Amino acid sequence: MHKIQQQILSISAKNDLGKMSLREIGKLIGVINQPQKIKHHLLQLEKKGLLTVNRSSTLISKTRPGGIGSGKLVAVPILGSANCGPATIYAEQNVEGYLRISGKLLSRKRDIFAIRASGYSMNKANINGVNIEDGDYAVVDPAPRTLKNGDYVLAVIDNTATIKRYFKDQENERLILLAESSASYSPIFIHYSEASSFIVNGRIIQVIKKPKPRPWKKILFGL
Repeated sequence: MHKIQQQILSISAKNDLGKMSLREIGKLIGVINQPQKIKHHLLQLEKKGLLTVNRSSTLISKTRPGGIGSGKLVAVPILGSANCGPATIYAEQNVEGYLRISGKLLSRKRDIFAIRASGYSMNKANINGVNIEDGDYAVVDPAPRTLKNGDYVLAVIDNTATIKRYFKDQENERLILLAESSASYSPIFIHYSEASSFIVNGRIIQVIKKPKPRPWKKILFGL
């Protein structure tokens, strides 16, 4: 997700953007006198199902649920893939589709998106008792108020996405991203001075496991 879109989502948690002009929104995130740039990123967020734009006034309206909900189902936008090993898969920004999930199966229903995991370096992770395997969907809170040591995050490093466990090593002025796997993966170390090339796109709050193949004939017919 683009940095400006991250910033807009972040300020939307504390500000009623529906009462603000594009220039006022831009001023809050340091994008001065560029209303068309703000409008572009608002529309991109709308495509992802994270915000709704009032086209008659070009103002942003309320943040909508995690996706387009109907009844008891929530449609969570899927925003591409993230590698669970070295950061080698590009972080797609376009909505690839939606996960339609019962609200009772989600720990949070608003302001979320999903990312498809690729690889096995997080197969020993423990997110509410669930690990992350290849093909699983990680549910992301894109605007966490704070990050704590040990949080699982979706990070973007040099335009590539990865899922890792986050630690801040203040003594050595560095950030550490760790894999949690049955195999051996090297940690990723980022010095504070190089943090501009590193973005946390959100905290992983839940894992939706991919369906596993079932012997349906045996189940249905007792074979």
